[in-house]
Amino acid sequence: MDIFESITMATTTLMANKLRSSLTMLGIIIGNASVIAMIGIGEGAQKYVSEQVNSLGPNLLFVIPGSPDAQRRPIVAPQTLVLADAEAIAQQVPSVQEVAPTLNDSQVISYRSNNASSSIIGTTPQFLSVRSFDVARGRFITDDDLKKQKNVIALGSEIAERLFGDSEPIGKYIRIKNNTFQVIGIMQPKGSTFGDNQDLNVFVPLTTMANKIVGRGRSSPYGTRVTFISVSIKDESQMKAAQFQIENLLRLRHKITKDDDFTVRNQQDLQKTLGGITGALKIMLAAVASISLFVGGIGIMNIMLVSVTERTQEIGLRKAIGASSKDILVQFMIESVILSAAGGALGTMIGIGGVMIVGSFTPLQAGVSPFAIALAVGVSGGIGLFFGVVPARQAAKLDPIVALRTA
Repeated sequence: MDIFESITMATTTLMANKLRSSLTMLGIIIGNASVIAMIGIGEGAQKYVSEQVNSLGPNLLFVIPGSPDAQRRPIVAPQTLVLADAEAIAQQVPSVQEVAPTLNDSQVISYRSNNASSSIIGTTPQFLSVRSFDVARGRFITDDDLKKQKNVIALGSEIAERLFGDSEPIGKYIRIKNNTFQVIGIMQPKGSTFGDNQDLNVFVPLTTMANKIVGRGRSSPYGTRVTFISVSIKDESQMKAAQFQIENLLRLRHKITKDDDFTVRNQQDLQKTLGGITGALKIMLAAVASISLFVGGIGIMNIMLVSVTERTQEIGLRKAIGASSKDILVQFMIESVILSAAGGALGTMIGIGGVMIVGSFTPLQAGVSPFAIALAVGVSGGIGLFFGVVPARQAAKLDPIVALRTA
């Protein structure tokens, strides 16, 4: 029998039982939609994590206080880094482009009757380029502000709106604890980074922060303590070398003979680690969703076995007038493949629609690659072929005389 004739007969048979065919495809539709949606969400999570890491700044190293041994790291990090460490890194490590030390604290900021809780970041002018921040209006902190410990402040876009509404903040004065600060700039919106809304942060000179907001308790005989140090590297290929040089420099400065009292984190390593986690999550989600495809395949096999029993007379009659066992086998397998492929196509469309909805209502830039779509549809067809073999072989083995007599 011609293959096109077999396809026509299989299609006609399936269309004659629309409800049963639709219910048979339902498992494949749900499975395919689940796989496509889970892969899309997983890819969106990977893109989101990558963007979050990149938003920290290009080619970054982070120097943070405390031992790199996570098992011995206390809940509250020790105060082991000082401003002089940042200055030494900038001056003595040749692969370093710029260094931005920061001293962080949380305080309530007041303007007239408006109050807002904010993260206050004491930093230097290099913070803008190191951490990829921009000023929308006004200006940022300058070296003169640092030297003179001026009471000036640059506001994140959202905190400025909360305090001042539609009025212009620049030139106005706000209060932090018992100090009055003049607003000198408004930052460009930055968004959230790993759940921390950067637009709620405010920025003051690091020296002002150390001496007037957090107080002398954050200073030491070695200088002004800092929360951590951000270091931008001139070239991505020099990241490992820069990390090695910074670690050796700080060991000499801190006179370390045993365990380090600081940790240098590589942005690339962070991205690889987080990318590995989200990649494993995507695989797990796809594997769980694939169970639905397996169940759908069993459903196809079950329905096709019932179909063989119901169509015993048809099979016997076709064999009696000359149809070979191969013809019967091919027809039933084609029916299985049509059911699974049609279900796969419908499931793919539903899955893509679900991914688009997720992308519209969440920060995830969810999307599905053409390869994932082709793979899902191909797997669906393969499942139909695999689970259609048993009923097709059973139909092909029927003896025409026995089949006609049974019917």
